[in-house]
Amino acid sequence: MTTQTTTGKKSAIDRFLTIVEKGGNALPHPATLFAILAITVVLLSWVASQFDLSVQHPTSGKDITPVNLMSVEGLQRILGSLVTNFTSFAPLGTVLVSLIGIGVAEHSGLIGAALRKLVLTAPRFLLTPVMVFAGVMSNMASEIGYVLLVPLAGMVFMAAGRHPILGMAAAFAGVSGGYSANLLLGTIDPLLAGLSQEAARIVDPAYTVSPAANWFFMIVSTFLVTGLGWWVTERFVATRFPNAPQTEGSQEEQIEQMSAAEKRGLTFATIASLALTGLLLWGTVPDNGFLRLAGEADLLKSLKPFLDGIVAIIFLYGLVAGVAYGIGAGTIRNDSDVINGMGKSMSTLGVYLVLTFFAAQFVAFFNWTQLGLIFAVKGADLLIQLQLPGIVLFAGFIVLTATANLFMGSASAKWALMAPVFVPMFMLLGYSPELTQVGYRIGDSVTNIISPMMSYFALIIAFLQRYEPKAGIGTVIAVMLPYSIAFLIGWTVLFMIWMWLGLPIGPGAPLNYIPAGGVS
Repeated sequence: MTTQTTTGKKSAIDRFLTIVEKGGNALPHPATLFAILAITVVLLSWVASQFDLSVQHPTSGKDITPVNLMSVEGLQRILGSLVTNFTSFAPLGTVLVSLIGIGVAEHSGLIGAALRKLVLTAPRFLLTPVMVFAGVMSNMASEIGYVLLVPLAGMVFMAAGRHPILGMAAAFAGVSGGYSANLLLGTIDPLLAGLSQEAARIVDPAYTVSPAANWFFMIVSTFLVTGLGWWVTERFVATRFPNAPQTEGSQEEQIEQMSAAEKRGLTFATIASLALTGLLLWGTVPDNGFLRLAGEADLLKSLKPFLDGIVAIIFLYGLVAGVAYGIGAGTIRNDSDVINGMGKSMSTLGVYLVLTFFAAQFVAFFNWTQLGLIFAVKGADLLIQLQLPGIVLFAGFIVLTATANLFMGSASAKWALMAPVFVPMFMLLGYSPELTQVGYRIGDSVTNIISPMMSYFALIIAFLQRYEPKAGIGTVIAVMLPYSIAFLIGWTVLFMIWMWLGLPIGPGAPLNYIPAGGVS
């Protein structure tokens, strides 16, 4: 079993972490950051308007010049649109609706029971990949993977005679390092899609981004992350923690078996989910299905009603399966329990709503000034002159995002900041917003597990200290760094192969952007 170094001399990792921690702590709260950025955009619009700065719109050919928000007209527009900027912000409604349904599934106990069922029934030799896979799947339900699966993984591995840190590392790698991979759509999908859509409309005002835009890529990514996580755990982490610790009370680690009520609840939830799935198949498979466009020959285009309703479908699955489980398990006895579950999920969004308010103002101000389009055109011109292959450009973008993630943990906050620049820039180079979003999601995920700025990092340290009392930030980094490197390389290679093959990354989501009536 590996022990912590007790010498006073700091290692290179410790020195690096000190820099990262100081840099991250120097940043204000994300909500404050967006408020500052919104004010900065207003001031910058005045500065830009004082210079002869203009570009030609890539599709209409019109001259684009900065709009000064420090003018009387600009200030009146800011005051008059403060409320509508917030209420019309694309990610707001989609996240709220999705969370209402998932909140019922979480409140009833369905998600926690399903995770326990998964790890309890796995053969011992498959414990590691099952733990990584369960972690990936759990990230569709907010913090449940951090607070339930990671400590549960330690108990599972201890009961199997292996070091509990192995299990916690595998689960943490799936939950956090594989944050953007999943077989199902979760709340992060409509959230990022809404931000991408807002950014894409800087170039193309009619452009829409579906919450399912990255689904195909993320399904394949789930198996990639599971395989890489399995390999890293056994190849690297297991060599540092080869045996279970022999400490007092170690034999007391017991995983609570599924109760009869929980088993009945899972049966009810499975039946309800299958029934809902059957209903959706009835509406999408037949040519005249009620979730397809009549007379549309193209399969993906004919499924537009289904794709447009993805957020509502996420809500329905969470609600139907959650209520069915609650009835079967006895955790839901009346309509008040259902409403309380919905309300509980909403009660956790206070800070998110504040952040969204300021992010919405920043995005609106940035769009009004036309600075985003100007920067995008200038940046695209520079990249065109460099003549770098698209694969190289996106590899650099993934690394940039992964680096930024060390200092700013919030996925939505970073994307709200980066999307207005990079989405239009890559659109002008002929790449779709959906593809740019995939590159962002890879970079945003791979360094979560080594970033002290990640909101659950301290919780993971506390879990490890149960078995390694001297564990600290350096311990977590030393354990998780191999996962981060493997995920970054493996996921980027998958991205490059995907681009090379020209495969769609989601339903109706191509790799290339072709302006309406034009050729990219």
